[in-house]
Amino acid sequence: MSKRGRVLVAMSGGVDSSVAAVMLHEQGYEVIGLTMKTWDYASSGGSSKETGCCSLDSINDARALAVGYGFPHYILDIRDEFGDFVIDNFVDEYLAGRTPNPCVLCNTHIKWEALLKRADKLDCEFIATGHYANIRLQDNGRYVISKGKDEHKDQSYVLWGVSQENLARTQFPLGSFAKSEIRQMAKDMGQLELANKSESYEICFVPDNDYRAFLRNKVHDLDDRVGPGNFMLSDGTIAGKHQGYPFYTIGQRKGLGVAFGHPMFVTRILPESNTVMLGTVEELERSEAMVRNVNLVKYASINQPLEAITKIRYKDSGAMSTLSQSGDLIKVDFHHSVSGIAPGQSAVFYEGNDLLGGGFLM
Repeated sequence: MSKRGRVLVAMSGGVDSSVAAVMLHEQGYEVIGLTMKTWDYASSGGSSKETGCCSLDSINDARALAVGYGFPHYILDIRDEFGDFVIDNFVDEYLAGRTPNPCVLCNTHIKWEALLKRADKLDCEFIATGHYANIRLQDNGRYVISKGKDEHKDQSYVLWGVSQENLARTQFPLGSFAKSEIRQMAKDMGQLELANKSESYEICFVPDNDYRAFLRNKVHDLDDRVGPGNFMLSDGTIAGKHQGYPFYTIGQRKGLGVAFGHPMFVTRILPESNTVMLGTVEELERSEAMVRNVNLVKYASINQPLEAITKIRYKDSGAMSTLSQSGDLIKVDFHHSVSGIAPGQSAVFYEGNDLLGGGFLM
């Protein structure tokens, strides 16, 4: 075994995880590559060519890179676990009138657990991924995730659910690099095709980024079970008909099929009556939020009100807030009103660049 140790690297076939694997290999680690097969594109009802991290091309790209650099590569089929947990939750959340966060669930409950289980079998001390984030051990004995150098690529938001036990064995080789630097490294490696690979910002298992078609494909009698309902204004006025509450999200403006002469947004979803509430941008604003299923990263608990930046969506710049904890719930009091709090999405808390923790909006 290498003096640096043996590390299992999650390789999707993309530029980030590929460069991460080579970087660790060149640093003297004994690298083993692992590509996880999480879903079947065809079974999801996709109409276009299979793409993304689970395609045959991506798996072959990961394996070819590993072979080229002389380290082993394995494929791990976790489609059953992924489907039973991530996809079922995705469907259930929309049917409950919430907007799910599948990447967080996948990282927390599927990928890290699958990686570590296989790492143990292969006698790997560490696992590594191509996430743009940093990790360190602080004086209080806790492992802390902090934002990656590249603010446009920082992925700490989707990592709030990873446990301390799992973070203790995790490495993020790309945290101190910008995306442009990683692409240049790939070019310097002679991997021009890899360096120029495009990125997908879609949910990996939703073909063509059409979650409504995905829901209909997974729940064959969805239209019969839900059916059209009413758009309603805050004063109780019926403003038109919608296609069914699971097809709408908080903050949605486009695709409503009704016109008002001024912008209107989805402000609330009431699944019990199949009602979708509409309102102005001002009616979207909230000054507080409750967060459930909290996982704290930097501290073991929040024993007194704590000021933090709270992000309520991945591309959110964040807002100053005061956090108060009660069990696995946190109340967030925003210093200024924020717009578009969507139940089911993640609220993620930061102290400077450090990830305090996160949970799901209620």
